[in-house]
Amino acid sequence: MDSTSKAQRAVLEPPKEWGFTDDELVAHPIAYRADLFKGQVVLISGGGSGLGRGMAYLFARLGAQVVVCGRRIEKLQATADGIKQRIGGEVGTHAMTIRDPAAVDTMMAAIFDTYGRLDLVVNNGGGQFPQAAIDYTVKGWNAVIDTNLNGTWYMMQSAARQWQARGQAGNIVNIVAVVARGMPQVAHTCAARAGVIYLSKSLSTEWAPLKIRVNCVAPGSIATEGLNVYPRAAAEAFRQSNPMLTLGDAYDIANAVAYLASPETGKFITGELLCVDGGRQQWGEDWPGGIPDYFRVHSR
Repeated sequence: MDSTSKAQRAVLEPPKEWGFTDDELVAHPIAYRADLFKGQVVLISGGGSGLGRGMAYLFARLGAQVVVCGRRIEKLQATADGIKQRIGGEVGTHAMTIRDPAAVDTMMAAIFDTYGRLDLVVNNGGGQFPQAAIDYTVKGWNAVIDTNLNGTWYMMQSAARQWQARGQAGNIVNIVAVVARGMPQVAHTCAARAGVIYLSKSLSTEWAPLKIRVNCVAPGSIATEGLNVYPRAAAEAFRQSNPMLTLGDAYDIANAVAYLASPETGKFITGELLCVDGGRQQWGEDWPGGIPDYFRVHSR
């Protein structure tokens, strides 16, 4: 019989590592044919890590010319190098911030100058921090709104203007959040993501004459490397955010984006919000800052 106690094993075991390695991203089964996006140019913001990195690998595996952008060139280059070594081809990188509309316009122009086209923009870049809303500073609120709402808008408008000027069709998929029942402790990002959802619905109609489709994907609790910043118990608790009592992975989201973006499966879909959340929108809750005592359910 193993004499090591459960508590001792918890100390001896290495920390849980969340997310896929580069090799796992290449080996993960895919449901689409390998040339589905051949000849297409796909721009992914926040492409240096997490969901963006997973999407970059999937679209590269499906034949697309992938371009990733974000603030940190070292992360973008790591994604580009990993794809080049394992899949082949070059991945474009642009270190910039989507909060700067001039930087967004410069990048969009450079992409069209380099490739002559841009077929899909995946607005995945963003960020937030858990905090009670009553404690938000003006700076903290503005930082999240400026990135998650304004930055997404700058990307959408800049791409649309390029498509309009060239008479080219366009395709946008925005990564948002499951906001239908609110998001306590991240109310700032809830406000921003809800804004993106209804902005997308509005633009899907307004830009239909330009042959630009606009859709959203809302991830639930996803096991990416972002969970590594939490204590193991806190990270595991995210499983309780949905009735399936599990976590999604980067390919769950990447496949959803590919479905909406595909010229075959998604060509008649626009203005839609696809929740990939294990049913969280029906049942479940997230408390990224820890559940307050007031909301703890005690047995009587």
